[in-house]
Amino acid sequence: MNLDQIKKRLEQMNRPSSYNKDESKKLFWKPSIGKQVIRIVPSKFNSDMPFTEMKFYYGIGEKKTMASPTNWGKPDPIMEFTKKLRQSNDKENWRLAKKLDPKVRIFAPVIVRGEEHEGVKLWQFGKKIYESFLQMAADEEIGDYTDILQGRDIKLTTVGPEATGTRYNETTVSPSLKVSPLATTEEEINRFKEEQVDPMKLFKPLEFEEMKQALQEWLTPEEEEDEISSEPEEPFDDEGDTTSKSNYSLNQKAKPKSKSEQFDDLFNDEDSDLPF
Repeated sequence: MNLDQIKKRLEQMNRPSSYNKDESKKLFWKPSIGKQVIRIVPSKFNSDMPFTEMKFYYGIGEKKTMASPTNWGKPDPIMEFTKKLRQSNDKENWRLAKKLDPKVRIFAPVIVRGEEHEGVKLWQFGKKIYESFLQMAADEEIGDYTDILQGRDIKLTTVGPEATGTRYNETTVSPSLKVSPLATTEEEINRFKEEQVDPMKLFKPLEFEEMKQALQEWLTPEEEEDEISSEPEEPFDDEGDTTSKSNYSLNQKAKPKSKSEQFDDLFNDEDSDLPF
């Protein structure tokens, strides 16, 4: 047994999680199929913007979700890797880079009308809903829908996979025609303003080397013992899905290198003057 690897895995398992599944149900909210009404609450952590943008990776390594360290202004090895891929001028590298790009998720503090007793929760959504909220905010006839006294509730309509033709639900948002206060009492307003969770503290960045290792293991699930072929592997089929081969290998015309060496070469290439 590799004791160092065992100790590392034990440390990962014992690392305190930001929240468990039961806490997640209390912290997060998502719309159910049908119609619902919510109110975006002014952020306790940013008076100028109720929305928090964050970048995540999904399905890379043992962790199903990894927050990009760039959320906290730290270097991101996966992002550095995709930059190198795009500098190669190789179509397959660009396709892989696109697959590895982080996904943007937006978090907003909300209360659900009819469920105010449950307090403020975090709703996370994607760019489409985010753009709708930004467009509403830019509409002078709607104004600041988060205003405590003269804001607007938001009406949601959610349809399921049978309507979207995908595996996912789809939600559309629209502002209420009437303005209304956030709550009817000052005590409740103060509670909504203060009892909020900062999404930037719910997630924590992994160490640079840990993320790099997770990426390398995803790219090369099984290190080949024999010399690799000089012929480039096809990491994707025509539909953009991964094939049964290794997720990635560099095109090699010179003496073949191991996949680990190829991977490290991308990080060590500091002299490239190609634009990103």
